[in-house]
Amino acid sequence: MSATDRTEYPAPAAGLDRNSFRRLAGRGAASIGVLLALALGGCDNKAAQSQAAAPPPPPVTVAQPVKRTVTDWDEFTGRFEAIEEVQVRARVGGFVNSVEFKDGAIVKAGDLLYIIDPRPFEAVKLQAEGQLADARAKGELAKRDLERGLNLVQTSAVSEQVVDQRRQALQAARAAETQAEGALKAAQLNVEFTHVLAPITGRVSRHLVTPGNLVQGSEGGSTLLTSIVSLDPIYIYFDVDEATYQRNSRLWFEGKRPSSRDTPNPVQVTLTGETKPSHEGKMDFLDNRLDVSTATLRSRAVIPNKDLQVLPGQFGRVRIIGSSPYEALLIPDTAIATDQSRKIVFVVKDDNTVEARAVVLGPLDDGLRVIREGLKAEDHVIVDGLQRARVGAKVTPKMAQAPAGDKAPAADKAPAGDKAPAGDKAPADKPAAGAKP
Repeated sequence: MSATDRTEYPAPAAGLDRNSFRRLAGRGAASIGVLLALALGGCDNKAAQSQAAAPPPPPVTVAQPVKRTVTDWDEFTGRFEAIEEVQVRARVGGFVNSVEFKDGAIVKAGDLLYIIDPRPFEAVKLQAEGQLADARAKGELAKRDLERGLNLVQTSAVSEQVVDQRRQALQAARAAETQAEGALKAAQLNVEFTHVLAPITGRVSRHLVTPGNLVQGSEGGSTLLTSIVSLDPIYIYFDVDEATYQRNSRLWFEGKRPSSRDTPNPVQVTLTGETKPSHEGKMDFLDNRLDVSTATLRSRAVIPNKDLQVLPGQFGRVRIIGSSPYEALLIPDTAIATDQSRKIVFVVKDDNTVEARAVVLGPLDDGLRVIREGLKAEDHVIVDGLQRARVGAKVTPKMAQAPAGDKAPAADKAPAGDKAPAGDKAPADKPAAGAKP
């Protein structure tokens, strides 16, 4: 071996023996154990952190259906019409002297509206009075001639023919007197008609003829002067569809609903812009046949209008009773979702999981929706937080308070999420929601 290929190793240190090497090997193993323990501890911490980072079940607000007695109502669109409506027209022709009312004012029956120049009619009246006086004078003369003739015929001074002629003259005089009386009454009426009076009590429209204009009387196409409509009470007309009419007839036959033909059933009316009915009335009329073009039945109700707020021609939503009172479950409309062609609600079960229920809806009653099928009184329906609920997933339910003015819920059972307050231990026989079994 050459000197360049020789490798020199340092000599072992003095004082190192076999026990020293054993001690060094033990220390190395201890260091490796510490490193392994730290590595394993880090893995456990990461697992714990991942478990701690898992989100809790989303919170939702639940409520039990409200149970109370309700009555179904049918709604229709109607139009108000005056019970009495009069077109005021001139009954005699002439020039208008004055207008005696304020446009749009309330007038009473007998109030003066127009004055037409009465002078021509007063002159005719005077002529009629003179003709009547003349007829009465002639009648008196004919009566005296007849009396004289009756006395003379007893002495044969005059013949029976003369007496008959005088008797006929008296009858003709009396007929002429009757005609004169009729002409005088007509003249008096014409004088009265020059003062146009309100025939009914109500609200008058604007005046259509101003003073100085010539108007035509009833004999030549009378001139329209204004119009008056009554306001209290007032009619509302609406059309009932054939299906509703058939259903109400069946309920009447079964004794579950009185007929509006025989009974003044109550009616509620909501005006345009209102959210609740503001007027109440009674049914007054049902037509005797359905309209062949629309298959609807014309109906009418009478509505008190003490404040004169409603005017003819206004629209209104009419509600009439559609059933007898019955017990029903009600929930807010916000708790109802749509799944294609069906309506559903989300119910929280005892294990805090969400279940979708198909329901059959009824009408609204005081802001709550009647549920005809699909719910029970003890169910807990999600009313707030529907976007956080998933079918089959767990949630954290919180019981909502009953709406103001509504009755208490149908049952007093609290949801599973409200059984134990936060921080309390769950019962021993049932683990808390989200805990490992």
